[in-house]
Amino acid sequence: MADLLDDRFFANPHAYYRHWREEGPVRRVHFGDGVERWLILGYEEARAALADPRLCKDIDGLEAAIDRKYDGKWVRPRTHDGLRHMLNADPPTHTRLRKAVSQAFTARRVAALRPVIESTAHELLDAMAEHDEVDLLQAFAVPLPVTVICHLLDVDIEDRATFREWTKALVGTLDPDTDRFKAHAEMVSFLRKMLQRKRIDPGEDMLSALVTDADARLDEGELIGTALLLLVAGHETTVNLIGNGTLALLRNRPWLDRLCADPTLIPAAVEEFLRYDGPVNMATFRFTTEPITVGNTVIPAGEIVLVALAAANRDPRHFPTPHTLNPSANHTAHLAFGHGLHYCVGAPLARLESQIAFTALLQRFPNIELAVPDSHLHWYPNAVIHGLKTLPVHLRN
Repeated sequence: MADLLDDRFFANPHAYYRHWREEGPVRRVHFGDGVERWLILGYEEARAALADPRLCKDIDGLEAAIDRKYDGKWVRPRTHDGLRHMLNADPPTHTRLRKAVSQAFTARRVAALRPVIESTAHELLDAMAEHDEVDLLQAFAVPLPVTVICHLLDVDIEDRATFREWTKALVGTLDPDTDRFKAHAEMVSFLRKMLQRKRIDPGEDMLSALVTDADARLDEGELIGTALLLLVAGHETTVNLIGNGTLALLRNRPWLDRLCADPTLIPAAVEEFLRYDGPVNMATFRFTTEPITVGNTVIPAGEIVLVALAAANRDPRHFPTPHTLNPSANHTAHLAFGHGLHYCVGAPLARLESQIAFTALLQRFPNIELAVPDSHLHWYPNAVIHGLKTLPVHLRN
């Protein structure tokens, strides 16, 4: 019998993972639809799976595997618009797409964004200082990375609020309902028009570079898919890294006070936030092209597989005190950004944004506190993204 992943699971996945790991590093699960997936829980097993070429991500093969599981009744978008990107591809297509995107995330280009990140963070904190209570997500954790990724991609400022609403619809639910499909279609239409403008009048931004890069050979579907991936993944990870990390500190006050007293600890703290309660719960879907063995379990060919990054990052076989927040520990070997070919290309930007965000936030509001009981916090029911819906805080200026 497969375990059900429902709202209770998403509210506290670590409690489930802790129990399941006692029975082995792999488990069968479903999302209430009766269709089973395999969930890999152990650190070593997850790391190996993320780099295993027998676990594929090609969108056509994945859809065929899902269709077989759903007996042809799977509800999904009518086209692949917005789905053809490097997270849904294997080599050599993945290699070509990743190379085109990687040019925007070199160390030099990321470092050049520091002034934009710092000025945006301080502007947001200035606005927050006018209130005693705010939703930290809407006031700070969301607009900071949204502004940065839109700057990188040259998205007009008046479009950013709409873009965020689309993203919330895409990541805020497990159910492939009409609202999600509508948001997806509207976002694809928006990006198609934007790319057309870049062809006519290219600038210095990332989308212009993709459109004009003859070596990358991105077709229309790949351009739209890559643009959508950059816009959504380019900020969603950081939003929830800031949100989850702040909550971890509010639940562990001595560490919040230590970081306020010594901001040089913040880069290490960001790594620990990534390990302890990272922004990505599970890596995106894979499927087996042949039988693979995980622990003592054989997963047959044609099966859907999820790698639970959050579970791997609390595996006691790899981390001595996995359920304790400890920014002074050397936890840089976490899998929060994945591993192997699909390691997050935007990881350097997410790290820089988060380091700047926590430094500025804690310097400005060292007495920040939760404004609601912990039990009143709610999490998005999403298999991939692990993030809060709101984070009400008292700033205690």
